[in-house]
Amino acid sequence: MPPRIRLRPQIVRLQLHTNQHIPIIQQTHGYVSLATATTPAPPISETLHSVPPVLRYPPTQPPSYKPPEVRKTQLHRQYQSLLKSSPLLLLFQHNNVRAVEWMSIRRELAHALSKVDAERQAAGSTELYADAIKIQVIQTGIFASALRVVEFFHPGEDTMEHSQHPTSPATQTSAQIPNTTGSAEDPRFTHGLSMRAYQAASNRKLKLELEPLLSGPLAIVAFPAVSPQHLKAVLSILAPSPDFPAPKRRTNPDYHEPAVQSGLQKLMLLGARVESKIFDQDGTRWVGGIDGGIDGLRAQLVAMLQGVGAGITNALESASRSLYFTVERRRIDLEEEKGDKKE
Repeated sequence: MPPRIRLRPQIVRLQLHTNQHIPIIQQTHGYVSLATATTPAPPISETLHSVPPVLRYPPTQPPSYKPPEVRKTQLHRQYQSLLKSSPLLLLFQHNNVRAVEWMSIRRELAHALSKVDAERQAAGSTELYADAIKIQVIQTGIFASALRVVEFFHPGEDTMEHSQHPTSPATQTSAQIPNTTGSAEDPRFTHGLSMRAYQAASNRKLKLELEPLLSGPLAIVAFPAVSPQHLKAVLSILAPSPDFPAPKRRTNPDYHEPAVQSGLQKLMLLGARVESKIFDQDGTRWVGGIDGGIDGLRAQLVAMLQGVGAGITNALESASRSLYFTVERRRIDLEEEKGDKKE
């Protein structure tokens, strides 16, 4: 039987010339097949103009100045979103509160807020916020940096300086911005984790009103809306006072458990941030003490405006009335003088 001859497989390498799009086939081993594939030349338009850029990042997560996979970056993004979506924010200082105490405090807080929602629902209101109001421990340094970005970084004001086309404050995708790059240092990025936001937050000449309170272990209670009724319930649980008394033992015996009371003794109310304005403890209690909530505040405003209108009307009427009495008195005097002369 004749021996078999083993042939090595054909290895073909293609080299593309830079000026002429002609494939050059080089034979290294074996033989070359008669039927070889050829690459067609690209259109002339593609050789003169570059191809439009493709989407290099998702629209919901543009490149960030800090590494996005780090927990600090995600906390920074979360705190920014919390500050922008919470018009009312309570700030507490906590000292060595244990996990069991936190669990008990959150339970009582949820119970008190659910009562407020039940009362509002019975009154026909649809604004229920009990499920959205939570107390959470924050990282003080990261929260302070996020607050500086929210307060001092306004991308909508100077967008025209960095782009030929006006854009919205939110960062657009690379398909909407021409010739964008995947680098986080691109000045056209205007999100909260961009380089421009970092530079705005690093300006130490700008001072925060809340900066003296941002030290030590902190916890916050975020409200999705300014609701004095919910604020009153939170203050009566977390920071009871004569104006906001705590629940009595007969009505709520769970509130007087040792785990709850020991945890509340380690909490201290520092202040509040209401509609980007800073309030101390007295101002916070004033907001929570508005009778009737927002509806009551509107009623007080309407009554105040009506009182101002009535006061202006009385002032104008009093001026005209006094002028009338003066003229009438002068007329009577002149008539008396004429009568005396005739006599």
